[in-house]
Amino acid sequence: MSTTKSKTPTLATVAEHVGVSRMTVSNAFNRPDQLSPALRERILLAARELGYGGPDPAARALASGRSGSLGLVFDYSLTAALTDPATAGLLLGVARECESRSLGLTLVPLLEGADDTHVRTALVDGFVLYSVTRNDARLRAVRERHLPYVLVDHESADGAQRVNIDDRGAARAMAGHLLGLGHRDIALVMGWEHRALTLADAQADSIYFVGAERLAGWREAGIEATATVASGPGHDRETGRVAGHRLLDRPDPPTAVLAFSDLLALGVMDAAAERGVDVPGRLSVVGFDDIAEAAPAGLTTVRQPHDEKGAAAVRLLLDPDDRGSVVLPAELIVRSTTASPRLQERSPCS
Repeated sequence: MSTTKSKTPTLATVAEHVGVSRMTVSNAFNRPDQLSPALRERILLAARELGYGGPDPAARALASGRSGSLGLVFDYSLTAALTDPATAGLLLGVARECESRSLGLTLVPLLEGADDTHVRTALVDGFVLYSVTRNDARLRAVRERHLPYVLVDHESADGAQRVNIDDRGAARAMAGHLLGLGHRDIALVMGWEHRALTLADAQADSIYFVGAERLAGWREAGIEATATVASGPGHDRETGRVAGHRLLDRPDPPTAVLAFSDLLALGVMDAAAERGVDVPGRLSVVGFDDIAEAAPAGLTTVRQPHDEKGAAAVRLLLDPDDRGSVVLPAELIVRSTTASPRLQERSPCS
């Protein structure tokens, strides 16, 4: 019986087989312009025959000091991020900027049970962190790795660079619009089956910077602390529909709704249509984001540049002459889903 043990092929194995130096084999994989096409093809053919797949990526990154990829950390599952229009827009902005610089992109979604493992093992040169909480284990892991990072939709933290919009000012504008029309019975729609029953409850429970800023903006505009909060499971259009029905089931349904997102606002409008409640005749609705579906629906909303958020974060991360944080513009877009409340006494919705 043979006692010879098969060994895992290495770069040196290929070099010896072809009769070239290890540097030449390395160039065949990493710097093909340094070799003639014929020699490179001979080396790659030998590597395939020997079962050698190329230099280890981690070792290559360690040797060069760069991986050629960035990490994007976000507080959603991967499927939620790809199907939520606002998050998908930011991801597109990050991807476009990476593509323009010939960089790869590693996605680090919220994975149950994974905690910070993927951040600690990701082969990247830096991170963009989107809408994570201040106590997120992944943010701590990024800091402990001492890699550069940029925060998006996040409060100031340890002098880190940030990309935000003025969420508080935008919230003041949307609430001020409804108050200016004469609405006083204004309800709020949030997602994730929020346990808050009032605006004050929601502020006390808020752990996300964006949510805290928008709630504060609504309060500053004059929305009462006792304003009703409705929610439903998830954070999509169906969530808004469920929340909308819950509001319309009340003996004193509101005359207007402020929704945390356009998807939620569109769901509220779905519920109103199912009840025969005219928008805006009996119910005004305002969203946030100005996603593609907002304009065809006539939705009054706040427009924010999601893709530019992502692109700006990558530029902050990589451009040495651009070190300041960025606040991008947000604009209230008034369309046909808001109007003055009806003057006659309203009957409960059935």
